Formats: sequence, structure tokens, C-alpha cells
Amino acid sequence: MMTSKKVIELFYDVVSPYSWLGFEVMCRYRNVWNIELKLRPAFLGGIMQGSGNKPPGLVPNKFLYMTQDLARLAKYFNVPLQSPSDPAEVMFKKGSLSAMRFVAAVQERQKGGDEQVERVSRELWRRIWSEDKDITEPASLSEAALKAGLSDSEIKEVLNIYTSQEIKDKLKSSSEDALDYGAFGFPMIVCHVNGKPEMFFGSDRFELMANCIGEKWLGPQPDKSAAKL
Repeated sequence: MMTSKKVIELFYDVVSPYSWLGFEVMCRYRNVWNIELKLRPAFLGGIMQGSGNKPPGLVPNKFLYMTQDLARLAKYFNVPLQSPSDPAEVMFKKGSLSAMRFVAAVQERQKGGDEQVERVSRELWRRIWSEDKDITEPASLSEAALKAGLSDSEIKEVLNIYTSQEIKDKLKSSSEDALDYGAFGFPMIVCHVNGKPEMFFGSDRFELMANCIGEKWLGPQPDKSAAKL
């Protein structure tokens, strides 16, 4: 008998490379584990401010470590991640507020499932963390959405609402939910186990998370692991 699916919420922001890793792993496992994955686009800048945390990029040694760490992780997770030419400008000057409002708008207008949210988020990560392209201008957001398979009319609809108060409030509400769970950075994954939320920060807690929800961790590429068995 199948037990009911455990709800897992994934809070993320496309400005965060570690969120991309966490996102891809959770998307790979959504059909492997008995889970219902809920994508929760939110704003990392609001989380940092609300929790009083400081980005690792502002500590020189951490920044150096992060650059090496991401290169190793990209290979391990099989995600085409490479640092942009000026990470500080991308992360701190340009930021991701408009991009995350755009993702929130895609989520708002999509009915039945979150396929478009998944694909648009992935294309935005690809632009910023693989191709060193802009994610702040409407034309950049449209290009990402087009690559993600949205039609011209769908993109127009999203562009019409992503700067509205309703969408601003939706993104703010998601970020506040994350803070209420105790977030101080992304990715943040909340597993609902026996009526209690279990919060995991980062993209290196999957083994522990699997244990917590009664599932098996098969590595970052479960399809490959399953093929070996």
C-alpha cells in the first residue's frame, strides 16, 4: 500500500548557485521518492536582510573557497554551472528581484502543475550561472521564458503582471514564509514529516533528509544509480 506523499517545499532564488544544485536534485527525485514537491520561488535579498545574515561572497576567503567549491559541485551534480565574469556585480549590484518576480508571475498564471515554473527557473539559472547573461531586463526575462517553451502570448501576460502589486506581495509572502520556518539563506528545503516541518539548508544535506523522510539517497543522479543496481 502506498503511503501518502510527503510534502516538500523548496525555497530558492536564481541568484544562488547552490540553489540551482538543490533545485535540480529535488526535481530529479520528485518521481523517485514518494514526495509532493512544491516549488517556492522567493527573494534571497529579503532573507539575508530579514535574518541578519551576510552573503559568503563578502568574506574574501569564503569567496575564494566558493569559486573552487562550485567547480567541483558542478561536476558532481552534473549541472553546467560556471561562475560569471563578475560574480559580485551579478549577485549584489544587479541582483534577482525582477527575475524572481517574473518567476512568481509565471507561477501565478500557471494552472495545474509547475512545469513552466521549473523550466523558466532553470533557464534563468542557465543565463546567470552558465552563460554569463543578464537576468534583470524584460528582454532577458522574455528570452529565458521563450527558451523554457512559453508562447509569445504567455510571455506577454507574464510581463504585464510581474511588476504588479499582487506579484510583489506574492513574492514577499513566500519570502516571509521562509523566514517563519527559520531561513537564513537558500536553498532551503522544508520536509513535512508527521505534521512537523523539518528544515534543511544548503545542497549537501540530501542523505540526512532522505533518512528523515524514510527514503533512500541514491546520489545526485538517481537515474544513473538505479541503472547500476
